[in-house]
Amino acid sequence: MIATQKVWHPWVTAIVTIVAIAVMSKVLPPAAEGPAVAAAFLAPAWLWVWRHDDAIVKEHGVALGGFMLHERREGLVGTWRALIVLIVVTIIVLVPYAFGYRLWFHMNGPVHWANAWRGVLAEAPGQLLMVALPEEVFFRGYLQTALDRQFTTKVRILGANVGLSLVITSAIFAIGHVLTRPSPERLAVFIPSLLFGWMRARTGGVGASILFHALCNLLAAALVRGLTPG
Repeated sequence: MIATQKVWHPWVTAIVTIVAIAVMSKVLPPAAEGPAVAAAFLAPAWLWVWRHDDAIVKEHGVALGGFMLHERREGLVGTWRALIVLIVVTIIVLVPYAFGYRLWFHMNGPVHWANAWRGVLAEAPGQLLMVALPEEVFFRGYLQTALDRQFTTKVRILGANVGLSLVITSAIFAIGHVLTRPSPERLAVFIPSLLFGWMRARTGGVGASILFHALCNLLAAALVRGLTPG
């Protein structure tokens, strides 16, 4: 059972997973890299969470609307709360995120919105299913939950009880991004990762963070297309 795992278990799982994905990013062709990376992130969730009973799945917040439960109707509990949190965070955060993205990557000039969203919406299914879902299931579902058991001291922030596990998970998330595409600027994902983790703690699941993660990636892709680098 998950509850009896050793202290080292999530750490080793995180290291093995991140290293495996870094290797994949170097040796696999682009067409194979995406599915392989997604599978590598989902494998620990399958091994350590989804194969167990519904209580374990719900504890990790990866019921995915009940789809991953034996009793699927139970997964609908909390859906409205997650939706409200998603809407509020999207309204409050995405505009500052767009400005912050421009500043961080030194992009100047007007946004050419006609070009910005061209082709981006076609990327939405891939961003949702091959990027946001596997990453959120692994980092916010499996890893953050596992580390919550080790770092039990929590503080309440805007209705969510969060602790050191949120910071550690976000640091590992950022390091993983740098290992796959070496660039110090990729460490910036640490900041949105904190928000993804807060959303997981606030809603009790990863559904809202999956959708918001995908929205952030799509907005970033749109800005790259619509902004002129400085």
